[in-house]
Amino acid sequence: MSNRQGDFIWYELLTTDADAAQRFYGAVVGWKASDSGQPGMDYRILDAGDGPAGGLMQLNEQMPGATPVWLGYVGVADVDAAVADWTAAGGSVQMPAMDIPNVGRMAMLADPDGVPLYVMRGAVDEVSTAFRVADARHVRWNEIAVKDDKASLAFYQERFGWTAVDKMPMGELGDYHLLAANGVNIGALMRSPAGHAPRWTYYIGVGDIDVAMAQIQAGGGQVLDGPHQIPGGEYSLHARDPQGAAFGLVGPRIA
Repeated sequence: MSNRQGDFIWYELLTTDADAAQRFYGAVVGWKASDSGQPGMDYRILDAGDGPAGGLMQLNEQMPGATPVWLGYVGVADVDAAVADWTAAGGSVQMPAMDIPNVGRMAMLADPDGVPLYVMRGAVDEVSTAFRVADARHVRWNEIAVKDDKASLAFYQERFGWTAVDKMPMGELGDYHLLAANGVNIGALMRSPAGHAPRWTYYIGVGDIDVAMAQIQAGGGQVLDGPHQIPGGEYSLHARDPQGAAFGLVGPRIA
C-alpha cells in the first residue's frame, strides 16, 4: 500500500459475526468478500469491484472486551517513531507495534480523547484503493467528533501533517473543519454533540442512498439519522449494523 504520511490506506470492521456482516454489507454496499489467507485468523478482504476497500475480521477470545467497530488505518513512514511521537503528545497505545508478514508493520493508538486509530507502514508500495473521495463502494469521507476541536485539530495536524483547508459554522457545535492530506480532501473534524462520545465515522459511498437505506433496514440494521442533503447535492446518513458497529453512507438520491 502507498504510505504517504497522513493518507488513509485501509479500513477494517471488527465484528462478532463475520458471516452475517459479510451478507449485510454485501447487500447495503455491494462488496464481495474473500479470505485473506492469513493463517490462524478469520480475516476477509472486502472487494469493491475496482480494488480492495477494506477488511472484515471476526472478533475472538484473544480480543477480550472488544466490541464491533470500524477502524481506520493512516499511513506513516516509521511506525515506531509515530508511536513515540503520539504518546509524547498525550495519546496512548492500544496495541503495540507488530509486524504481519507480507502486510506491514502497524500499531493501534488512541488519541487524547480515547478515539482509536491504526498507524501503518505497508510491506509493499502499491497504491491503496481503500479511500476514494468520489467512488461508490469505497470510504469517501473520514469524520472525527472530538471534545475540543482546536486541541484535536492541532494534535492531528502535528502527527500526520493534515491541513485545515476550510471550515463551516455548525451553530452550537462550533466549526466543521475540512481536512486535507497531501492535497486531497479526506474528511473533517468537529466538536462532538452533547451526550455523544468522541469517535471516528467512516462514510462509505453508495450508488443510491434510498436503496441503501432500505437494505439497512431489511438486513436488520438501524438508520440513526438521515438521509440529509450535504453540500454538492448528495445525501448522507448515520447507521448501525446488526452487530452494533456504527458507520456512515454517502451517495446520490436517484428517485
